[in-house]
Amino acid sequence: MIISRRHLLALAAGAAAPVVARSAQAQTYPTRPARIISGFPPGGISDTYARLIAQWLSEHLGQQFIVENRPGAGGNLAAEAVAKAEPDGYTLLLTTSADAWNATLYSNLNFNIVRDFAPVACISRGPGALVVNPSVPANSVAELIAYAKANPGKVTVASAGIGSAPHMYWELFRIKTGVDMVHVPYRGGGPAVADLLGGQVQSYIGTTAAVIGHIKAGKLRPLGVTTTQRLAVLPDVPPIADTVPGYEATIYVGIAAPRGTPPAIVDMLSKQIVAAAADPKMVARIAELGDTPEPLATPAFEKLVVAEAQKWAEVIKTAGVRAE
Repeated sequence: MIISRRHLLALAAGAAAPVVARSAQAQTYPTRPARIISGFPPGGISDTYARLIAQWLSEHLGQQFIVENRPGAGGNLAAEAVAKAEPDGYTLLLTTSADAWNATLYSNLNFNIVRDFAPVACISRGPGALVVNPSVPANSVAELIAYAKANPGKVTVASAGIGSAPHMYWELFRIKTGVDMVHVPYRGGGPAVADLLGGQVQSYIGTTAAVIGHIKAGKLRPLGVTTTQRLAVLPDVPPIADTVPGYEATIYVGIAAPRGTPPAIVDMLSKQIVAAAADPKMVARIAELGDTPEPLATPAFEKLVVAEAQKWAEVIKTAGVRAE
């Protein structure tokens, strides 16, 4: 079969058309409203971050960025919707560490957080704290471990549900310490903390935002924080890693786009989000949420996502955890 030069040129032009179109689109972006999809209900910390970033982008890019909540399946409904969306910068994901560990926790996902997403930028990292009901005879991480080992299968630890951050924090703790404690999963952090305050469960490794108020009120006793350094909001509480070497667990929060989104659009959004995370007013707001700013641009954020996916995959496989 002989193909004419004119035919070849036509084929080449057809192949190049989408690239040219996307390049032109990137130069004028955004020309219409965009969506930031959050996988958790309105009013929670993920929703708060989505709205903070949406407001910043709306003010700085001249188009409305609208938050859309699609809760369910541990954030997977939202992630799948974004993974399947047109890669044009108009559908973004408020992504967290849950997306990284869900890749292993769920066996039937139709997408992959590393393969199908372009990490845009990281906004913050959320620490956690190991707390106990004041009735528990332990004033340090070492004392809790000793108490649990002296009472195997009798000390309870709450979580916000299978696959939640407190559950992942607990599984990492269990793997590294070998304690035999009874895991009690709740449907959300609110009920877990309520029963912890009431003494129905004894311990919890929750996000700082969820427990800081009760710590300051003297209703919960903090034993350790999940970061490798002390936190400014809990300066007297040592890291769990001081007792359990290698222990570290935090939640990243950032923005991701469908893989294939024009690099110029990803770069534009990345610069804006990094600027937002470094803005003094945003830094103060992040601190109010119990988190620390982590303004990482695309390359550094991508490395973080890959590292977190690998880390939590190992924890989940070792612990033998599967989503319900």
